Amino acid sequence: MASKQDLGNSLDLVSIKEIRNNTAILKDGSMRQVVLVGGVNFALKSESEQNLLTGGYQNFLNGIEFPLQIVVHSRKVNIDKYVQGLLARKEAEQTALLRSQIDEYVEFIKGFVEKNAIMEKTFLVVVPFYPLSIVSTKKAVGFLPFFKKKQDKETETKDAAETERIFQENLAQLIQRTSQITTGLLGMGLEATVLNDEALAELFYNFYNPQTIERKDMALPKEEK
Repeated sequence: MASKQDLGNSLDLVSIKEIRNNTAILKDGSMRQVVLVGGVNFALKSESEQNLLTGGYQNFLNGIEFPLQIVVHSRKVNIDKYVQGLLARKEAEQTALLRSQIDEYVEFIKGFVEKNAIMEKTFLVVVPFYPLSIVSTKKAVGFLPFFKKKQDKETETKDAAETERIFQENLAQLIQRTSQITTGLLGMGLEATVLNDEALAELFYNFYNPQTIERKDMALPKEEK
């Protein structure tokens, strides 16, 4: 079992400080929102449709005035939920023949996936925002024990309120960027969804734990104060 020290060392390797407001906040103060994009089978499109998609993508990129990252995430499909659903249906089935067929189908699916790795591709657009480096009063006086001792709760509350105000201003600018991205993608006929806190936590857990199956309801540890 990993010790607290080992866990702490592992967390040091993770660049994410916290996740909130559909935003990943990194330890360097920068912010990220992630847009999940629906895929399209380009090869099955007609030549005119392919030209429209290519032209739309070119216009989309030319209209962006800030950096972004396009990620294609491949992961082995987890069939556990699918199998559990089949077994639940089997329990509710009254016909012996259908129950037997469900068992056979479950065994077939398990054997097929075991011998043939079925990969699922996820297309993501990462929208960044880099705020101006601002050292808060609380952080600055933290280096001076004399002033730190004199800092009362009222001052701490004001510092927290100012930090939150700055965060909301930066978040508004990031949301504006993300809105531009989603509008452009939707204009190309692609599905685009901004990941919420739960989806972001699950996504980053899968990134940092590629050897495990997908896990739900993941949450980042709260920062100690």
